[in-house]
Amino acid sequence: MKLKLLFFLTTLFFINTNAQNYIFGKVISEDSAEIQDVTVINIRTDERTVTNRDGHFMVSGRAGDELRFIKAGYERIFKKISKEIIDAPINITLKRETILIPEVEIKQGLTGDLKIDTKNLNRPKKVEKLIKDIDQYIAQKSDPRILAARPGEFVQPKGQGFSIGKVKNKWDDIDLMGYLHSALGDDYFISLKIEKPQIEHFISYVLAGGFERKSILKYGFCSDADLYRFQRFVLTRISSYRAPQTQK
Repeated sequence: MKLKLLFFLTTLFFINTNAQNYIFGKVISEDSAEIQDVTVINIRTDERTVTNRDGHFMVSGRAGDELRFIKAGYERIFKKISKEIIDAPINITLKRETILIPEVEIKQGLTGDLKIDTKNLNRPKKVEKLIKDIDQYIAQKSDPRILAARPGEFVQPKGQGFSIGKVKNKWDDIDLMGYLHSALGDDYFISLKIEKPQIEHFISYVLAGGFERKSILKYGFCSDADLYRFQRFVLTRISSYRAPQTQK
């Protein structure tokens, strides 16, 4: 009888000692906001659970167990379970991880000199060869034909100790007429019912009507805006050009 009583008391003590309890708690951030989907692990049993939308969790355990709290972007937390923790819910605060930016070592800044910077930056051999070829190309003398004046372009005469003064215009009206004819094409004037032999005569008529061209003649350059302006001016002169000679 005494043996049975001793066995019963021993079994009761063992069950009470190893009884599982549930640990309740809540996980929040440093600014007291509830954190969802935090993984809670009982290290001893490897039981896992996650916090709900309000940051609450429940996991089985007993005094002496250790819980681990894991959440991406936050530091890991370890919590030892005591009897007091089992009797009341616990609050866990997670701190955000500090992100370290790798240091970038700059050996030497850019100097603006292509040759020096190329050496400092250890460019690939193909790049170095390309830069070298470009330098050689730039160093070559230009073909005189490339530098020759274009047809109709005024060129300042050169001589030793002689000057003819300041050049006023690079183009004259004949140059401009030739450019307008070429840029607009025969079809443009034919669409205005100007016969092909009369195209240059018509352009001269439009210019004589007061088309502003001072800047064009001075720099020898007719922009797209100038070309469009000429076309608009044509519309103001086409009617009078078509009129009988007695009405002009």
